[in-house]
Amino acid sequence: MNIDQLSINTIRVLSAEAIEKANSGHPGLPLGAAPMAYTLWAKVMNHNPKNPDWINRDRFILSAGHGSAMLYSLLHLFEYGLTMEDIKNFRQLDSKTPGHPEYGLTTGVEATTGPLGQGITNGVGMAMAEARLAAEFNRPGHEIIDHYTYILAGDGCMMEGINYEAVSLAGTLGLGKLIVLYDSNSITIEGSTDIAFTEDVSKRFEALGWETYHVEDGNDIEAIEKAIKKAKENLNQPSLIKITTEIGYGTSKQGKSSVHGSPLGKEDMENLKKFLDWKEEEFTVPVKVQEHMTNLVKMGEEKEKAWEEKWEAYKKEYPELAKELESWIKLELPMDYLDSEEFLQFDKDYSTREASGVVINRLAERIPNLMGGSADLAPSNKTYMNNREVFSKENYKGSNIHFGVREHAMAAILNGMALHGGLRVYGGTFLIFSDYMKHSMRLSALMNKPVTYVLTHDSIGVGEDGPTHQPVEQLAMLRSMPNMVTYRPADARETAIGWYEALNRKDGPTSLILTRQGLPILEGTGREALKGGYILKDTGDNIDIILMASGSEVQLIYKAADILKEKGISSRVVSMPSWELFEQQSEEYKESVLPKNIRKRLAVEAASHLGWHKYVGLDGEIISMDGFGASAPGELLFERFGFTVDNVVEKALKLMK
Repeated sequence: MNIDQLSINTIRVLSAEAIEKANSGHPGLPLGAAPMAYTLWAKVMNHNPKNPDWINRDRFILSAGHGSAMLYSLLHLFEYGLTMEDIKNFRQLDSKTPGHPEYGLTTGVEATTGPLGQGITNGVGMAMAEARLAAEFNRPGHEIIDHYTYILAGDGCMMEGINYEAVSLAGTLGLGKLIVLYDSNSITIEGSTDIAFTEDVSKRFEALGWETYHVEDGNDIEAIEKAIKKAKENLNQPSLIKITTEIGYGTSKQGKSSVHGSPLGKEDMENLKKFLDWKEEEFTVPVKVQEHMTNLVKMGEEKEKAWEEKWEAYKKEYPELAKELESWIKLELPMDYLDSEEFLQFDKDYSTREASGVVINRLAERIPNLMGGSADLAPSNKTYMNNREVFSKENYKGSNIHFGVREHAMAAILNGMALHGGLRVYGGTFLIFSDYMKHSMRLSALMNKPVTYVLTHDSIGVGEDGPTHQPVEQLAMLRSMPNMVTYRPADARETAIGWYEALNRKDGPTSLILTRQGLPILEGTGREALKGGYILKDTGDNIDIILMASGSEVQLIYKAADILKEKGISSRVVSMPSWELFEQQSEEYKESVLPKNIRKRLAVEAASHLGWHKYVGLDGEIISMDGFGASAPGELLFERFGFTVDNVVEKALKLMK
């Protein structure tokens, strides 16, 4: 048996053994797809296991993340630091080999995958990031950024709608360094794919601007290698390589849905090893394979060494560009400006979406690696950088991205760009459409990536578009998401502070929740807003009631406090732009803002009440939305649903009785 086949069989057996020991997992994909994965990693892909963060490495994403056992076997064999004990601890508590690959937990995992279609879409983002950096920094004879993004995807990925949103954009952008290996085994959990999926995937990709190839035998590694290398030659189109495989190859369940997501069992494990002529003890890598892998790792080190020589020559020839590239990779910020008073100065009142647009364009002048756009709503979201070009097939130096009407793909693409590194990314749409983006936003949080979501038209203030476009429950959804900072500013200054927080955050995403309607700049707003909740004003020495709100409703409680003062009631006005940031503060600070002994409390927010009871307590009240809104001018809707100064005063007076 030659070394290639022995290595492939090692991947198969290790994967199956890990799943068997855990009594949990998906053996079907590793047994069928091991040849294509090995061929890519061993014969084509530029990577150095000794430096997994090499900026010019090729990226590999296992979009079909349920096949994680195969990825862990690869990472172990290619000496990425996963030990055999890690393989044995597959799917166990606190292991480095969880059920689906998790970025940041396991060295060598480029993206958290498992929700099908996400990996392909992340890959589109990575390819866009590579194209942007290459266009900015490469010079003739000095192609310092020059790498490919490879994705291994299955039939399930091809069925997901997010996949085609992203694939369509990739074709439009001509991302020639994006290559998808399609593990076509025609089986899903419920049976043959033809019960629900009969289209010609290759023709569909061709219609979307991709070049396509077909390898008829998934065990033919020469044909696989030839197809990948041929795909690499086309720099004008992304490529799909359909590789026909047999799920559960080498077992009695080969080609059957039963092998997709269940361990093989003792008898079939023995059958597999007999079929593969496997003589080794359990969880053992043959010596010849170990030696082969060590040589491949050395080749990877040599590839990075050769690149380092290019980098040194680049630094000598283009020292300023090299310094700039290093700054981009470090995500350095112009803190002198962000910490200045100028950053918080605005010449007039704005809606917070308009204020965000002002801030974005100020940042665009000072942060060259700022890159983002909108899902076909830039004029409404105010996300366009006026003095920057558009990122397109003809111009990868552009910073403005036209995502098209593709909210879900936009969020996952932004994740891919953030995962690639070197760029500060943001994306905009209406808050109501965060429902379309939710899972990708969740993965931003799970992967601790600093993606900024600009979510405008944040309430019934949307007005005439009606309840289909008026977000009610979305704030509660975002606030419930672990590691998501949700920030709803009350005016232009708080909006700037929201951007300050988002830019300085390194370990997770931020959602900026912004108004359509204009808002006055309130006295007292400023950098205290970084604490998430703070006192705007007290109208007396002995506080009778606390009024709290976020966003556009802060102006209501601000005015109501003055009327209550005339009626002999002292109130505290608290702006709460971000519950998450407020909860990060010390207990002493939170007590200073919301003293426990002041039990009369009123919260006002034009959204679901869910969550506010934590702050108003048993004796408090909430003015909120418990229905879906209506179609009418925004000011009439605020009046209809009780978001008026008079109603705030009335509710406060009732609380005081």
